[in-house]
Amino acid sequence: MKLIDKQVVSLNNLIVKLKKKKCPPEGLLILFPHCLQNTQCKQNIKNDLSECKRCGKCKVKNLMELSEKYGVSIAVASGGRLALERVKAEDVQGVVAIACEKELRIGIMASLPKAVIAVPNLRPHGFCKDTDVYLDEVEKAVERFVK
Repeated sequence: MKLIDKQVVSLNNLIVKLKKKKCPPEGLLILFPHCLQNTQCKQNIKNDLSECKRCGKCKVKNLMELSEKYGVSIAVASGGRLALERVKAEDVQGVVAIACEKELRIGIMASLPKAVIAVPNLRPHGFCKDTDVYLDEVEKAVERFVK
């Protein structure tokens, strides 16, 4: 199933890139999983992203800065249903989603026909714990939508 998840994510990204979907910055959402937050952190960003102290121990700080740089929305995916609800909002025209391939595949399928560029996360400590992401991939995805 892992191979299928990766292939669906790759095919989806190729289709979105070929369609050259553009949207204004305020119509783009960066959606990332709560497991990107350092497990030692005491801040509750699941309920309020502004709780992040931007200490730099995880990539949440960097994603928030990227959101500010491009003027795009950002949200924590604290659960599948809440994430999908946010993605399906009328004001969201495009999504840069960060997660494991399985969650990305499920999210892509559920959010159709919205344009989603999926960025698989890195899992140096296994699934759902202190995950990571290549920020340059996220930034390239944002730029594909807004430039």
